Amino acid sequence: MEGAGMMRPKTIGTVALATILAIGCGDDPADRPPLAEVTEGRVVAVNDTVIAATIDATGMTAPIESATLSTKLMGSVEQVLVIEGERVTRDQLLVRLDLRDLTARRSQAEAMLADAEAQRDLAEMAAIRVRALHADSAAPQATLDAAESALVRAALGVRAARAGLAELAATTSYGEVRAPFDGVVMRRFVDPGAFVGPGAPLLLVDRAGALRVTATVPAAAAALLKPGDTVMVAIDGEAHLARMEGTARSGAGTWLVNAILPNDDGTIMSGSAATISLPAGNREALLVPTAALTIQGDLTTLLRRTAQGDLLTVVRTGQRVGDFTAVHSGLSAGDSVVIQTGSRRR
Repeated sequence: MEGAGMMRPKTIGTVALATILAIGCGDDPADRPPLAEVTEGRVVAVNDTVIAATIDATGMTAPIESATLSTKLMGSVEQVLVIEGERVTRDQLLVRLDLRDLTARRSQAEAMLADAEAQRDLAEMAAIRVRALHADSAAPQATLDAAESALVRAALGVRAARAGLAELAATTSYGEVRAPFDGVVMRRFVDPGAFVGPGAPLLLVDRAGALRVTATVPAAAAALLKPGDTVMVAIDGEAHLARMEGTARSGAGTWLVNAILPNDDGTIMSGSAATISLPAGNREALLVPTAALTIQGDLTTLLRRTAQGDLLTVVRTGQRVGDFTAVHSGLSAGDSVVIQTGSRRR
């Protein structure tokens, strides 16, 4: 037992020496992990902020008016004066049919009108003579009645000839297809030489200018909207302001939302995918300056300032609020982010 007692202090001393050496080695700067780089720039603290919550609804742009142009006539296409994508103005001539048969019929109708007017003039002169003779008792009443009847028939003949000529003129107008409004030719269905019938599509023209954006949203979101409200519409990554037109029920629990999007310069094409941001009350969110974000493909990162330096952090972002963007994950309240203004240093 005495031998065991004499060995105990030596064991304790060995353990203590090993501990001291381990601590000493841990203090060696070469064994410490390297500090992260520090970036020159403005540091902004991130805090919870109450923002207006939104619901994003995906929809499509469409023209406010779209017309498929056709004709009431049957015949051959003589000219197509526009191509797809061409801008047109109201009443501009777009398509002309072969009207040679109508032109001949018009000449015939004009001749018939001239003949009817001549017959009326003769009947009027005859009636004037018979009236004078009847006043002098030189013509019986029956002769006067016959002259007056002939004048009435001649006048009716003129009216009928004029109506026929007017009808023919209206029919001829169907052989010239004109633009119903200022717009853009979206489709061209025929070429010169094609034979078309009544109602056959010739061209599709969309009205130029403002577009209608239509999307489907939950009933709760539609209940918060009023005609005339301003909403945000994103198309190809660019934000635009649109005016609410109205809502309509589309199915069980969903509503169609229509918004009018200004497009005076025509840079937005109909048929483009659009995202409407609709108000959905208020919520808390972490907002960071948009300038602090770096987007590379589907990856969004920022520099988070820590005691060890600036760490590259992947975040998931949400809606934009002015010059700020909401961050859903990757940051916590109280964190600080860096808006870079220079190079990184250790």
